[in-house]
Amino acid sequence: MLSFGQKGAVWLETEKSLRLLQLYHDLLTGDGISKKEAAARFGVNERSIQRDISVLRSFFTLQSPPAEVRYFPHEKRYRLVQGQSAFFSRGEMLAVCKILLESRAFAKSELDPILDKLTAGCAAPGDRKALARMIANERLYYIPPCHGKPLTERLWQLGQAIQSRSVIRVTYRTQTGEEKSRRLEPVGLMFSEFYFYLTAFIEDVDKSSFEAPNDPYPTIYRVDRLDAVEVLNERFAVPYRDRFSEGEFRKRVQFMYGGRLQTVRFLYTGPSVEAVLDRLPTAEIVGERDGGYEIKAEVFGKGIEMWLRSQGNNIKIQEE
Repeated sequence: MLSFGQKGAVWLETEKSLRLLQLYHDLLTGDGISKKEAAARFGVNERSIQRDISVLRSFFTLQSPPAEVRYFPHEKRYRLVQGQSAFFSRGEMLAVCKILLESRAFAKSELDPILDKLTAGCAAPGDRKALARMIANERLYYIPPCHGKPLTERLWQLGQAIQSRSVIRVTYRTQTGEEKSRRLEPVGLMFSEFYFYLTAFIEDVDKSSFEAPNDPYPTIYRVDRLDAVEVLNERFAVPYRDRFSEGEFRKRVQFMYGGRLQTVRFLYTGPSVEAVLDRLPTAEIVGERDGGYEIKAEVFGKGIEMWLRSQGNNIKIQEE
């Protein structure tokens, strides 16, 4: 058994550890440390708090990347100054929040905690309040996607299956509401216009009735339409020379519709050719005539046809 003196020493050490953890938390959350306030809160003298700050300063210096516990005389507080490359700046946090809100990708029950965490990540309390005010109106009037399903855990599950090259068994619903089951070899996750998509090769299915039965590219599934996903204890192999490139595929599939890989040519006479080049990452200007730009782009699927028609008189399709 511990003697009274030993119990006292253990209690003092525990109290010191808890005090260090609280001060560590104060630095991380941006509240900072006032020696006078901390000494009063923990019932110790300011020398003890100064020793705690020295310990924390050494700890943060040894991290990768290092951070600095710096004293700000006009505030009479110590604050954590973090490396620029390792953490979001307040402007970057605002940009990410705006993108998330505009994407309308998540149910509100999932989006709100994400925004709260980003807002809490601002180093200074004033910045946290300012960021919260900047996005408050958009949060209030946020319209979630109609499916209303939580997606983050499902996305992580699929991401892990892609990384480990694990075969998955899914049950999904088509646009007409028909339920189907598939064994898939998942190769990529993408996002486009409100929805997340899984790209995967289908196993053990007769493709003779498919529009392009010999299509070498993966099939696209909306993640929110996957009612069930089971990751099997089976691996699939892709020869290195045939390995699917998510980035290259993403440049060519902008509209998330199935179909063959094709090259389209058109004359654009609208007001902003930059908007077309941004919309179609593989697009290139091959000439100019009739007050417009001749553009060529390599794209995947039938969605390009709908987009071209939606541009009205600004686009004239050219035959190969």
